[in-house]
Amino acid sequence: MSSQASKPNIVVIGGSYVGECMKFIDTIAPHVAETHNTILVEKNSHFEHIFALPRFSVVPSPSEKAFIPYTNAFHAAPPRSTSVVHGAASQILPDKVVLQSGESIPYEYLVLATGTGFLPLRSRTKAEGVAYGTALQERVRESERVVIIGGGASGVQMATDAKEFYPSKSITLIHSREQLMNRFHPELHSVVSKKLAADGVEVILSQRVKMPSQGFFPISGPSYSVELADGRLIPADVAISCIGATPLSSPIESLSPSLIDQHKFVVVKPTLQVADERYPKVFAIGDVAATGGNKNARSGYAQAEVVVANIKKIIQGASATEVYVPSPLAIHMSTGLWSWIMFRHPPSSTGEPFVEYQDTSEFKGTPEGDARFELGCRRHWALRAPGVSDYKI
Repeated sequence: MSSQASKPNIVVIGGSYVGECMKFIDTIAPHVAETHNTILVEKNSHFEHIFALPRFSVVPSPSEKAFIPYTNAFHAAPPRSTSVVHGAASQILPDKVVLQSGESIPYEYLVLATGTGFLPLRSRTKAEGVAYGTALQERVRESERVVIIGGGASGVQMATDAKEFYPSKSITLIHSREQLMNRFHPELHSVVSKKLAADGVEVILSQRVKMPSQGFFPISGPSYSVELADGRLIPADVAISCIGATPLSSPIESLSPSLIDQHKFVVVKPTLQVADERYPKVFAIGDVAATGGNKNARSGYAQAEVVVANIKKIIQGASATEVYVPSPLAIHMSTGLWSWIMFRHPPSSTGEPFVEYQDTSEFKGTPEGDARFELGCRRHWALRAPGVSDYKI
């Protein structure tokens, strides 16, 4: 058996739903433990259950549960075959990853799974994230006029949650496009628009917001106005931005600048190898990659499986032949505290989309309802930090 120090590394940059062991590392490590170390490089101190953050931003919620420690995160992998390095990658070079700290990590295979994020980053530690989330919850609680900017999934979820929990508050949702959820089939716009109208959320479409220079509005201090492109001023006690997420692709620019497209996504082949023949052992998956697939965890899982298969083939001396085939756009999203929509694009341009409505209000006031309200946090704690019951760590 090779010692850990003598084995080459498979380095994964990004501990999100895709890069973190939820799929890729959990799947690859058992197959390569005899020949390779698998190393996760993650800038944040904790795994962030991003799906819960919109709700945890606007209604009283246990913010600490959305930040999960990497305690025994790879417990399903063979002992000592995996490790976590907390640090931000600044450069990807042909044979190593350089961190902002100056530390370098050599690799034979590299998987970039950094996703998208808001720049500048607002927090990297659990303490910072919980403090911000708690302060935002309190500001919303004290406010009479809440403005949410961005009509994607996060904005719609925030608006419906806030209005259902605080029905007397004025909730305004502003979106720059003609349709909400504009990456999807127009029917989804119709569906969510009806729900927002039924809840009493005011929706303003086709208007951009003039954002503050720091990229977000304050959550403390006096009330203010949100200025629209047409000059209108929308009074707000608090305004929450759900726009501006940027692909976190900059580390790969040092490897090959041509790999970053005009929208900052990483250009990949159908095999999910980066589109530069010099680097057949470098891959990109998830939201940071221009895969043509949906930007959600389910698509990322499918991409991770393709990369696992291709790395195994290359290790065995074969070529990477597994390809990623995007499935029709789909989303499973909450549209209120106890309501959900399952939406899937039609398989052809002439077909009809699939829409399923789900009402989970029967679970309200039960332990199952508490778990559903927290949007899967407990499941992720059990998966990534088994045996840990102190949610504050």
